[in-house]
Amino acid sequence: MSSMQQMTCLSSSSPFLFLFHALIITFLTFTIISASYGGESETDHLALLDIKSWITDPHEALSSWNNSIHFCDWSGVTCGKRHKRVTYLRLSSKGLEGSLSPHVGNLSFLHGLSLINNTFQGSIPHELGRLSRLRFLDLGYNKFNGSIPTSISGCSNLEHIGLSYNELAGSIPKEISFLSKLTFLSLSNNKLRNGIPSFLGNITSMELFSVSGNPLGGSIPDTLRHWKNLKEIYCESCNLYGTIPNSLYNLSLLTNISLGDNQLSGSLPQDMCSMLPNLVLLQLWGNNLTGPLPPSISNCSRLRHLDVTDNKLSGKLTIDFAKLRDISVISLGDNIFGTKEDVELRFIDSLKNCTRLKRLSLYNCKFQGVLPTSIGNLSNQLNYLSLEENQLHGNIPKSVGNLVGLEMLSLKGNRFTGKIPSTIGNLQKLKVVHLSENQLSGSIPHAIGNLSMLISLNLGFNILEGYIPSSLGSFHHLLELYLNDNKLSGNIPTQLLQVSSLSIKLDLSRNNLFGSLPTEVEDLKMLSDLDLSDNNLSGSIPSSLGDCASLSRLSLKGNLFQGMIPPSLSSMKGLVELDISHNNLSGQIPPFLGRLGAYLNLSYNDFEGELPMLGVFGNARAFSIFGNSRLCGGLVELRLPKCNVMKKHKKKLPLFVTAILIASTLFIIICLAYAWCKKEKNLIASTLFTIICLAYAWCKKKNTSHPSHPSMSKQFIKVSYNQLLKATNGFSEANLIGNGGFSSVYKGTFGKGDGRLVAVKVLHLQNPIAQRSFTRECEAWRIVRHRNLLKIITSCSSVDFQGNDFKALVYEFMPNGSLHDWLHSVKSTWRLNLLQITNILTDVACALDYLHNHCIPTIVHGDLKPSNILLDEDMVAHVGDFGLAQLFGNSYQNSSIGITGTIGYVAPEYGLGSEMTNSGDVYSFGILILEVCQKDEFAMQNQEENEKMINECLASIVKIGVACSLDSPQQRMDIKKVVHELQHISDTLHNICYFKILCTFFHV
Repeated sequence: MSSMQQMTCLSSSSPFLFLFHALIITFLTFTIISASYGGESETDHLALLDIKSWITDPHEALSSWNNSIHFCDWSGVTCGKRHKRVTYLRLSSKGLEGSLSPHVGNLSFLHGLSLINNTFQGSIPHELGRLSRLRFLDLGYNKFNGSIPTSISGCSNLEHIGLSYNELAGSIPKEISFLSKLTFLSLSNNKLRNGIPSFLGNITSMELFSVSGNPLGGSIPDTLRHWKNLKEIYCESCNLYGTIPNSLYNLSLLTNISLGDNQLSGSLPQDMCSMLPNLVLLQLWGNNLTGPLPPSISNCSRLRHLDVTDNKLSGKLTIDFAKLRDISVISLGDNIFGTKEDVELRFIDSLKNCTRLKRLSLYNCKFQGVLPTSIGNLSNQLNYLSLEENQLHGNIPKSVGNLVGLEMLSLKGNRFTGKIPSTIGNLQKLKVVHLSENQLSGSIPHAIGNLSMLISLNLGFNILEGYIPSSLGSFHHLLELYLNDNKLSGNIPTQLLQVSSLSIKLDLSRNNLFGSLPTEVEDLKMLSDLDLSDNNLSGSIPSSLGDCASLSRLSLKGNLFQGMIPPSLSSMKGLVELDISHNNLSGQIPPFLGRLGAYLNLSYNDFEGELPMLGVFGNARAFSIFGNSRLCGGLVELRLPKCNVMKKHKKKLPLFVTAILIASTLFIIICLAYAWCKKEKNLIASTLFTIICLAYAWCKKKNTSHPSHPSMSKQFIKVSYNQLLKATNGFSEANLIGNGGFSSVYKGTFGKGDGRLVAVKVLHLQNPIAQRSFTRECEAWRIVRHRNLLKIITSCSSVDFQGNDFKALVYEFMPNGSLHDWLHSVKSTWRLNLLQITNILTDVACALDYLHNHCIPTIVHGDLKPSNILLDEDMVAHVGDFGLAQLFGNSYQNSSIGITGTIGYVAPEYGLGSEMTNSGDVYSFGILILEVCQKDEFAMQNQEENEKMINECLASIVKIGVACSLDSPQQRMDIKKVVHELQHISDTLHNICYFKILCTFFHV
């Protein structure tokens, strides 16, 4: 009988006996596996299991880590062949989260540990110091925080340490200098401070040292001269200052030097490349270096990357680039190499032997003279060429058409004349062409239409003439097109308006274009900015323009448009700036324009009738209507004439109707007289009844034909306590979204199914101040109306089911919460970028400007702080909570509720008993700005070409905050000026963002 048959018999004859045998087999298997691990192997086994227990594994990368197989066969684990101990642990890019277990220190045979590109957090365990055999350690691209453990000195055999892109803080520990075998040390992009320590010079075996992206500060210590084996040094954006020590140039094995974006000064030694013959990469951009660029760079025959952009280097370029056959990047922009010689670009001739050259950046170098035809002899691998912002003149050489590898060509901001060479159409890979701000003439060559990969074309500010070629409609990737400030004429080609990829800007302004605006403009559904101003366009504004739903800015000013504003423009919900001034438009101004955002210009047309007062039209600073003599009404400060109330003239009845009425009246009189004479009471009664019915019908018709005029303002809906109770699910804790001293705010839903989301603010009436706060807030909301103020839906003053007084305010729900949540909530995973911060501050400033200068009566908010600034789905800011507001010019002006704001935001003069004023709100706004700007976690739009401008914008915002929060109320910045300054900063940041999008497309 076979064993299977025996098992079957045992199973059928005795289930318990079968179970007994199974337990014996399992026990024997476990015993064999345990015996195979051995005592010391079991230590590794348990350590690995503990490491797994500290990890969250959403992608099941560690699914094999179980007792079904030997741990040496687990994913990412490598063991020695003889002793079966863990020698290498590779868990890179597994999507792991959690912390690193201290039991990692029990893997005593470990030679290598790699956890690169996961989401480990917490501190690095000091137990790592037990791993005396460890040679390779890389924990980069995680979220480890705290300090670098000093116990790392126990890893005496370490050769490689990689801790880049974490959140490590403190300073570089001295104990690292005890690692005598260390050759690779990368600590980039952390938060390390206190300079590059001099004791690191003791690690004489060092070959790579990288600490870029740390705010280290200090100067480069001279002790680094002991690193005789050093090949690469990276310390970009480290806040270094002082000069580069001469001893650093004596490290002859150096191949890579990257010290960009610091504050280093001094000059470069003239024999630099004689001392550094192995140099491959030299990055010194963004410093304060002076003097000439050493001609000895010609001797760095291995050099591939040279970047000294944004320094103060000067003098004639005398480098013989012909010797640098491997060079791929030459970036010399933003220096002073110009010598006012016509042949100062002669060095370009020597670049023809640089067959691997991919990037040549010579912008803003003060070069003069002509661009030599030898520019066409450059490498066919060249993909980036920038000579913008120099003083070059003459024609653009036709030979530029030989650079078939070009993706970006920028010659803007020079003095080039003549025609755009048609050979430019040969550059099929071009994505960006900037030839603006020159003196180019002639027509736009049709060959430009061959550049099917273009995403940005800028030919503005020249003297180009002729028609816009229809071939420009062949672009399929174009994001922005600038043909502004030329002498172009003719119609706008319909093919151009059918380039549906246009999404950033189409600018045809300040030309001589004529004809109507084609209805095909509706195809620009993704376009954000359309400028057709200052041309000779005529006809009516096409209703199809309303299909451009993504437009945020539209300018049609300075044309010959006529007729009425088409109602279809009401569908352009995102429009924040509309300029249709200086045309021949007529008719009434439609009220829907009041829903627009920042600015509306309707000046110098022929509009008539009553000016709306809702939305934008409630803020005289937000729109312009000069030169429309037939308008009336509107805000008082506009000083328009009052609108005449048209008298209702009585309509004369037609002659035949009059005759019938007279005949009917006579007939009735005769009937009554006859009945009276004959004593016919029934006839008299019926006749009188008929007269009464006719009179009643006449009065009824008169009343219904002239109904009473409804209220100008939309009445608030009425809600009961019961409705609010249901809307908030019984004011449940789950719906609570905020708590304050006088109230609690709940999220609610009105209506069934996809009901309207609202925020219900319930007053704590047990606090005696809450009643006055409710009254004051209702009074404020009754008179204010502005896009940057929180919209109130209704209020409720009732009793609850226990008979207690109940008061609540119902607001429009803001899906993105408060500014306080974005700045301080630990739950928030997203960060505001600088542009969003600026837009939010601009919105708040506009709200204050409205309350202080355009609202009647003037209102002082009194409690401006981040928690009272709410953000809608488009991140537009709305100021709320008028519970402490002061209304000047009404009965509430002199009342007091005993509180004048929130500590930290309240103006100092309030503490001395001063009355609330506009300047108190300005002070609170200044503190708000400084609070926002000190949050160093907000996302910056980093791009090395624009970082200086970004920092200037940030500095300007901080200056506004300081100017608003001065102790003296009289010296604080005027809120009107604040709005103007913030809008200017916002425009600057918008331009930077557009540039960043372009850079992303061609990988600059």
